[in-house]
Amino acid sequence: MSPSESPRRKLFSRRSGAPADAAAAVSETRHGASVAGVPFTDAPTTDALDSVPLGMRIAGAWSWRILVVLAVLAVLGFLIVQLRLLVIPLMVAVVLSALLVPFKNFLVKHRWPRWLAITVAEVGTLVVVAGLLFLVATQVYSGFDDLRAQTVTSYNDLKAFLAQSPLQISEDDFNAYVAQLWAAVQQDSQVLISGAAAVGSSIGHVLAGVLLTLFSTLFILIDGERIWSWIVRIFPRKARAATDGAGKAGWRTLQNFVKVQILVASIDAVGIAVGAAILGVPLAIPIGVLVFLGSFIPIIGAVVTGAVAVFIALVYNGWVIALIMLGVVLLVQQIEGHVLQPLVMGTAVRVHPLAVVLAVAGGSMVAGIAGAFFAVPVVATLNVMINYVAGGTWRTSVSTPALKESLPDA
Repeated sequence: MSPSESPRRKLFSRRSGAPADAAAAVSETRHGASVAGVPFTDAPTTDALDSVPLGMRIAGAWSWRILVVLAVLAVLGFLIVQLRLLVIPLMVAVVLSALLVPFKNFLVKHRWPRWLAITVAEVGTLVVVAGLLFLVATQVYSGFDDLRAQTVTSYNDLKAFLAQSPLQISEDDFNAYVAQLWAAVQQDSQVLISGAAAVGSSIGHVLAGVLLTLFSTLFILIDGERIWSWIVRIFPRKARAATDGAGKAGWRTLQNFVKVQILVASIDAVGIAVGAAILGVPLAIPIGVLVFLGSFIPIIGAVVTGAVAVFIALVYNGWVIALIMLGVVLLVQQIEGHVLQPLVMGTAVRVHPLAVVLAVAGGSMVAGIAGAFFAVPVVATLNVMINYVAGGTWRTSVSTPALKESLPDA
């Protein structure tokens, strides 16, 4: 008995004869000792533990935890797929709210009535979107007959050129190649088509999704803080500070993403539309609007809209102007990819370009167009939220007074 032991511990040792150190007792039982004369056979022996390599034990411990996480993610993905007609409009509403909430707050700070600021934000968005669609529709409608005639003429000229060229491709061979190309396009785009169908397989589903998006955006503008406070209170008390801080960090990242994406899309649209106008390519304004809308779908949108611009130039102005138009599209996209994205978007969302490519590819494979659209904001938001929780700054700070009241006393 060491002199440093307390009197109470000495008394316990004298009266019961039990080991004073609990760790020593556990060690003795593991080596085959008995408790009150009864052999302790349930505890694993040192030889049994040493028979499994340490690396295998660590791998096993990690493996079952990873399997549990994957199972939870699989269940979450299954629920999202089953409730896609609700989830997709809700996610669109969240993205729109990330843009409109700062605008509403700006109007309120300048002494606008709250109801008027919310109305202007909601109705103004509808007016802008409807105006862009109306502009594109009128421009395309006015030049549709000419575009169709020019397309047929260019198609026939291409067949005549190939028939007289050294390739000697007849009309039957040309039609067979076109059929094969169309079949390949249909097969490759089946994922995107199915993803678009996931948003709504009928006009009724599309209208219901639009209405749900508008109502969700309206209520987020009206009562977003109380909705978030209610969500935080669902979590256990000890997790509320981390949940609240991570959610607000992710919300700020989503706001930055939407603002920067609008800036990048505007630069792309103006650059390509101005290039088309200088080259004399018709429908320059619809091309610019199409580029602006397509820029919100990373990688896929840029490729599709750029191909449309080059196709219109080829049909109306010939292959020389089409090649120049292709150069303009590639130049604008290179400026976006190597200047705007690293400097502006990289600072706003802090996501590696490889992660962006993989997220867009995976999102398009899982959910088509909707998956490609939401891939980058979801990855960026989750990245910030996970880093916030892992950083541990939430342990010493509480974001809101309302949340402070719900936390346990220190």
